[in-house]
Amino acid sequence: MSSFFTTPASQKKRKRLDASAAPSSKRQRNTVDGSSAKSTKTRPARVARDESISGSGSEDDKAPRKASDEEIASSSESDSEDETGAQRRLRLAERYLENIKGEVETVGFDAEDIDRDLIAERLKEDVAATKGKLYRHITSSLNFSSASKTAFRADTQTTTSIAVCPPYVYTVSKDVTLIKWEIPTPPLPPPKQSETKKKKAPKKSPPPIRRRPTKLLYTRGNKSESHNPKYQHHTAPILTVAASEDGKYVATGGADKRLIIWSASDLKPLRIFTQHRDAVTGLAFRKGTNQLYSSSKDRTIKTWSLDELGYMETLFGHQDEVVDVAALAMERCVSVGARDRTARLWKVTEESQLVFRGGGGGGNSEKRKHHSQKENGLTNGEPKILSYVEGSIDRVAMIDEETFVTGGDNGGISLWSLHKKKPVFTVPTAHGLDPPLKPEEASAEELPDLKVPGEPQPRWITALATIPYNDLILSGSWDGWVRVWRVSEDKKRIEEVGPLISNGDDQNEGINGNNAVVNTGESQNDAAEDVSVRGVISDIEIFERGDRGKDGLCVVVATGKEHRFGRWKTLKGKNGAVVFEVPKKLSESPATNGATPNGNTSEVQVET
Repeated sequence: MSSFFTTPASQKKRKRLDASAAPSSKRQRNTVDGSSAKSTKTRPARVARDESISGSGSEDDKAPRKASDEEIASSSESDSEDETGAQRRLRLAERYLENIKGEVETVGFDAEDIDRDLIAERLKEDVAATKGKLYRHITSSLNFSSASKTAFRADTQTTTSIAVCPPYVYTVSKDVTLIKWEIPTPPLPPPKQSETKKKKAPKKSPPPIRRRPTKLLYTRGNKSESHNPKYQHHTAPILTVAASEDGKYVATGGADKRLIIWSASDLKPLRIFTQHRDAVTGLAFRKGTNQLYSSSKDRTIKTWSLDELGYMETLFGHQDEVVDVAALAMERCVSVGARDRTARLWKVTEESQLVFRGGGGGGNSEKRKHHSQKENGLTNGEPKILSYVEGSIDRVAMIDEETFVTGGDNGGISLWSLHKKKPVFTVPTAHGLDPPLKPEEASAEELPDLKVPGEPQPRWITALATIPYNDLILSGSWDGWVRVWRVSEDKKRIEEVGPLISNGDDQNEGINGNNAVVNTGESQNDAAEDVSVRGVISDIEIFERGDRGKDGLCVVVATGKEHRFGRWKTLKGKNGAVVFEVPKKLSESPATNGATPNGNTSEVQVET
């Protein structure tokens, strides 16, 4: 059978040429007709081509020939057709770097300026934030000895907790009250006299700058509605409050077992959750999201999604009531279980937990204690070294995703790492000691024994606060001072910076030292008139002023006459809050800003 491939070539039918081929046939006819003009023009070109191929040994051809722009463009186009997308990106990046190198060589540069490039610095910090690493050390750049202080309060009972979403502050109290405040922005420092032109004094002086926060919204519950399940408010003391970063939601938890989600704009209740079986003691938002963690005295931690206003899951494991919880960007949280003396890190997605066991003596080796006593001249007479065992872990705050700090009823502040089950470092009796009870207070007899009963007791850590991914730690108790600490660069120590002092306070640190005991029968907060904060510090919140803290730091402190969970101690003070504006240092120096040379705090206990 014949086919196209078996038939002779002479019998094959040729296809008609397209219109594009018509000029070529015309050209052939012209050459056949013998048009001498075109033949003379084409002949020299053919001869030149032959000479260029055959005559490779001539001297002219040995000289390098510079390629034309058309040849370079055609070669680059042919190369770009063959290369892949990754190779093309690499080629463009190399060309970009060569252009930058040429610009730098012509203009010149300073290595320090390039190292401080804002974009590079921001990228590095973003990478560190995603990895959960400590990357900023701001404590040494802040002047904690010259802060400005402004107190504000409403007609409420003890302020139990505080939350910040700049420029707004939310406070809750034991009388079932939720208040929204607005903090004014502090004025910028005046420019130098040399830089300003001399002007005539204005006729009228400018109005004074308002520093006291403004009360915007207010809502109060009713304790008599405790048996009404449809009541849209709290019916018992509100113990904790938290605000979302986007400024949409405010969450409160109380002793009535209720968790209420409020609209931040008008403080209207959006949803009431009643899944907890006991008082809600702590709240924490996951950084950058609307995921909420709540701790309760029912020994559980629950997670909530406020985008859907729904419940997610429950975390079990604590053997006692959970009194505080903290969280950062990753889907995990840290909680403390009071008298089970454990801190637990919950990995929510992996459904696992890490247990960190406290309950230590709150100090380090006996050698360090003896050396500390020798420095202070207290080795004569073999003074008794007092040791306080941690009976309850009450407070927790996260520094980064792998490091956190806790505070307990023995007055110690402990630094923890995910890689160790015991504290990396502990500062004992961070806020000093309370004097022992008077004989008439410790005995019910009419003529009690004049011997002083018991020993000085440490002041509990009632508040802890940090700035995420920074080295700054603030702690509070009832000694009258907010104390400042910092984490060392190797994240193995806590170093003392000093108390947070306002311009009008006495700058004698702690008045009687860190671990000194007031010799009077009253506590230090009652006896000392020149303290920074009067009463029990229930909570502390921090946020930075300006872009990445260039304008300083704002510290908001919640105070009250009683502890937020009970009435174990009643002090003289005011129920309200205090705002501290911490400025930046004018000229940074290598000084430690009040820290001891070796970074240790004094561990000497003084008997009376």
